[in-house]
Amino acid sequence: MEIQFSETDGTQTGSVAALEALLKKVRHPFAPGDAVGIKLHWGERGNESFLEPVYARTIVSWLASLEARPFVFDTTVLYSGGRRLGKDSLETAARHGYTAEYLGCPLVIADGMDGRDVIDIPAGYKHFATVQVASLLQSTPGFFIFSHFKGHLASGYGGAVKNLSMGFASRAQKQRMHADVRPTLKPGKCTRCGVCVQVCPSKAAAMTPGEPPRYDLKRCIGCAQCIAACPETALKIQWNASPEMFQEKLVETAAAVWSQIRHRSVLVNALIKVSAECDCLPGKAKIIAPDFGFLAGASPLALDEACVRFLGADTITAAHPGLAWQRQSTYAREIGFIT
Repeated sequence: MEIQFSETDGTQTGSVAALEALLKKVRHPFAPGDAVGIKLHWGERGNESFLEPVYARTIVSWLASLEARPFVFDTTVLYSGGRRLGKDSLETAARHGYTAEYLGCPLVIADGMDGRDVIDIPAGYKHFATVQVASLLQSTPGFFIFSHFKGHLASGYGGAVKNLSMGFASRAQKQRMHADVRPTLKPGKCTRCGVCVQVCPSKAAAMTPGEPPRYDLKRCIGCAQCIAACPETALKIQWNASPEMFQEKLVETAAAVWSQIRHRSVLVNALIKVSAECDCLPGKAKIIAPDFGFLAGASPLALDEACVRFLGADTITAAHPGLAWQRQSTYAREIGFIT
C-alpha cells in the first residue's frame, strides 16, 4: 500500500511546511459542506511532548480550502488528571494552545462532556463482539485521523491504530482494553513518595505512614497511571493475562472503528517529537528519535509499520525492553485488519 512521505528539516517552520506539502498530495473523500472531525491528542495536563496546535491549524486551513467544515475532537479518559471529564479536557486543550480562536474551528468532546454520549458498533472478534465508541462516529460525514507516533508503556508504540482505538473508545471500552493491566511494586526502589496514591482514580492505592503503598487489585481499573507516574520506576505492569492481549484488544477496537469510517477518512502520522511514552503522561518524556516528517496512507496498519521502519525496530525495543510490541502487526493481519 502506497505511503506518502514529506520530510522536515527538524524545525517547527520546516515541519509545518512538510505537512502543507503532504496535504497537497493527499487523496480525500470530502465534499464541500462536509463536517470533518480531526481526531488528535492535545496532551495531558503538564505533558511536554504533545504536538503543538500549529499542525492542527494547518490541517484546519487545508480543510477550509476544500470548503469542508472542520472541528477538532478527542474523548474523555479513564484516569485522573486533566482529561477525565469534558470540561477539564477542554481546559487542558486551551492551556496547550488548542482554542477555537487559534485553530479557526470548534473543539468537541466526542463522547459528551460526561463521557456518556456513546454507541455500540459491531466487532465480531475474539475479545469483543461489539465495541463502544463516541456517537459522532455515526453522525460525522468525514474524519481526518492525525496521529502522533511515539512510544507506549503497554503496547511499545502508539500511532494510527491506537488513535482509532483509544481515541474513539468510550471510557467503558477503554476499561475493557485495560482490564488485564495491574501494578506490582519493586519495594527496593520505592521511596514512599505517595504519587501512586495521588494519581489513582479508583482509590485502589493506599498508604500507611512509614509503610510502602498497597494496591487493592479488585478496585484497580487497570489504567496504568500509577505505573507511568512513579518517579522512581518502582512499579511495573503485572499482567493478569499477557501484554499481547492488551494489544489484541487495541487492534480489535481500532478495526471495528475503521470498518465504519475508512471510506470517509484521511490518515496522517506525525513522526516528530517521538517520545518514549505517550502524550497521556505529565512531564517531559525522553525523545528517542530525530524528527522525520509526516506520512499519509490508506491503511492504519501500513502507516504505523512505515513509521516503525523509519525509527528502526531496535529503537522501540530499547525504549520498552521485554515487551512483545510486534503483536499489534501480527494480530491485525490475523483478523484481516490490513486495509
